Amino acid sequence: MSKRLKITVRAFWDDEAKVWAAQSDGGFGLFTEAETLEALQKKLPPLAQDLLEDEFDGAIDIELVTTSHPYVHAA
Repeated sequence: MSKRLKITVRAFWDDEAKVWAAQSDGGFGLFTEAETLEALQKKLPPLAQDLLEDEFDGAIDIELVTTSHPYVHAA
């Protein structure tokens, strides 16, 4: 049976920078930004693989949890 590792990555919309910022839980040290969620999803697998290639040999499952806080200005 092959080894599996699950990484949870939390992303939020940074309205000031106009990017999705993402950081992993659990001390893996993954942090990145992207202009769209689609671009962020494409960036995560190679970043996780690069971070863990010397420490882990197996499948890496990435759970992406997004948070946004839309707001409106009421007159």
